[in-house]
Amino acid sequence: MRTVTASPTRTTILLWGVLGLLLAGVVAVAVQKVWPILYPPLLQVTEPDPDCDLRAGPCTARFPDGRAVSFAITPPAIPIATPLRLVVEASGFATTAVEVDFVGVDMNMGFNRVTLREVRSGRYEGQGMLPVCARARMIWEARVLLHTPEGILAAPFRFATERH
Repeated sequence: MRTVTASPTRTTILLWGVLGLLLAGVVAVAVQKVWPILYPPLLQVTEPDPDCDLRAGPCTARFPDGRAVSFAITPPAIPIATPLRLVVEASGFATTAVEVDFVGVDMNMGFNRVTLREVRSGRYEGQGMLPVCARARMIWEARVLLHTPEGILAAPFRFATERH
């Protein structure tokens, strides 16, 4: 008995090629739409203050134009996988929104951004949580993102967590 196997025709190959191109186009458009949300363009970024110790209390970052933003986390131990109270005081800003983005300094820890709510003029509060890391000691950067009509300003605050 003779076995007959069907070989792909030119039409089938062409259809698969077109389908692949369409799929690649859909992925490219999705990435283009999501990219600014994950990585917003920043108008201005302050330098992290090496003397900042968020465990001791709020830290303040100053922009070159004199405006300042302070950031505090409680509880002071900054435990991982535990709700943290986040407080931002922004003086001299016409903010439309304030977010805190937790970023691993030397390890990608995924998307960890919290939108804070305005409790009074210039004061924003919210709750966030740091994910569990495989490392015993992790250096984090809490990027305070100030959305203004001119663009987004960022103030980074660094701290470490210890897993016991």
